Amino acid sequence: MEKSFTVTPWKVEGDIDYNRLIKDFGTEPVNDEILQRIKKHAGELHHFLRRKIFFSHRDLNWILDEYEKGNKFYLYTGRGPSGNTHIGHLVPWIFTKWLQDKFDAELWFQMTDDEKYLFNERLELEEVNKLAYENALDVIALGFRQGKTFIFSDIDYAKTLYRQSLRVARKLTVSTAKAVFGFNDSNNVGQLFFTSVQSVPSFLPSVLKGKNVPCLIPHAIDQDAHFRVTRDIAPKLGYYKPASIHCRFLPPLTGPGGKMSASVAETAIYTTDAPEIAERKIRRYAFSGGRDTIDEHRRKGGNPDIDVSYQWLTFFEESDEKLRNIYDDYKTGALLTGELKQILIEKLSAFLKKHQENREKARKVLDKFIIRD
Repeated sequence: MEKSFTVTPWKVEGDIDYNRLIKDFGTEPVNDEILQRIKKHAGELHHFLRRKIFFSHRDLNWILDEYEKGNKFYLYTGRGPSGNTHIGHLVPWIFTKWLQDKFDAELWFQMTDDEKYLFNERLELEEVNKLAYENALDVIALGFRQGKTFIFSDIDYAKTLYRQSLRVARKLTVSTAKAVFGFNDSNNVGQLFFTSVQSVPSFLPSVLKGKNVPCLIPHAIDQDAHFRVTRDIAPKLGYYKPASIHCRFLPPLTGPGGKMSASVAETAIYTTDAPEIAERKIRRYAFSGGRDTIDEHRRKGGNPDIDVSYQWLTFFEESDEKLRNIYDDYKTGALLTGELKQILIEKLSAFLKKHQENREKARKVLDKFIIRD
């Protein structure tokens, strides 16, 4: 019996079968051949690649072909600012930062504050616009390069975006929007139009530079629907199809399936959480793969494959050797659930402390990264 799960740009639920998503969405797996091509140019592989956290792609071979011809690509990703950033949001950004460093690439970062206003009636326009700039601090805190990183709010960059959005919108039919996104007559007209806006950064640098520039979009797999539409329309406007590489979701603390939600505090750790708050959440809510008693755990071992603390460490522990030892020790019962949680707590506490220091520093340079009309 197949697993039941949902993955759309607005809803992720259930125990996700990523191999089935590759089949259902019509993407390609990130295979060993592609990994070796990336390693040849980058000199190493990010642990997100080694562990297949980035597991799927569209046209990644083409991007590497163009790069090898001397036609450098730029990066495009983004954030829908509906609240504080949580660490699940950072996953594609951390990898994007690595790509920027290894391939000397520009990054165009879209804050879709318009989307969040259109799709969430509890949010006001001024609120989502303010959140865009708060969330931008988390992007800058990761170390993206000034002068090569361009962050923009859709609301405040609308003059530039709107002209290009119209060109997309004329090629996008209501029937396509309904078929791809499941819209019906109850959706507001802004929701139907929004994907035209999200398409623009995938070719905007080509417009501004007056020549076609390849685009690579690192993003979570739930956003693929938007870019399927974009890939269909961009060539009709004379631009390359954007390539993409997709990541798995960091599971919620309450796991083991699904996606961390910014609106459900007990499932998430926010970048603004004090380390002691993060520790409390992990100890209280992190789903355990351990046994009912210490004695039983010592005898039979735990299940790291469903244990959220271990799953999070696959994202945040860079050392393959350390991670393998943790897996083996938990599996055999040598490592208890509380001890595994403590390893994660120490790892995340160190990360949060550094990130929050960098986040405060980012306030002083925010305007150097933001572009507006």
